[in-house]
Amino acid sequence: MDSGTISFVSTPVITPSEIVDSELDETIQTDQPWVVLVWNDPINTMDYVALVFQKLFGYSKAKAERLMLQVHNEGRAVVSSGPRDQAEIDVFRLHEHGLWATMQHDK
Repeated sequence: MDSGTISFVSTPVITPSEIVDSELDETIQTDQPWVVLVWNDPINTMDYVALVFQKLFGYSKAKAERLMLQVHNEGRAVVSSGPRDQAEIDVFRLHEHGLWATMQHDK
């Protein structure tokens, strides 16, 4: 730099609206519980579905039958809820027993 030249260093200005806290976004998403849905299908009998609910989730016969009737009459029922990793396991186990199951964030 010669003595006749003035140089300015520009620093970017960040306004509060531009700051993104990715850790906060991840925390919000992971804190939301997941629900596991079982969907009605034309293959499995109602008795079988109730037995699977009892076996996999330890539900009483009355609760398992209530959930099974909800699946049958309304087309779906929430059978479990919790963190994502547990919901994935529940869906996998339901699939192993031939039931149609999905998971989604609880709203």
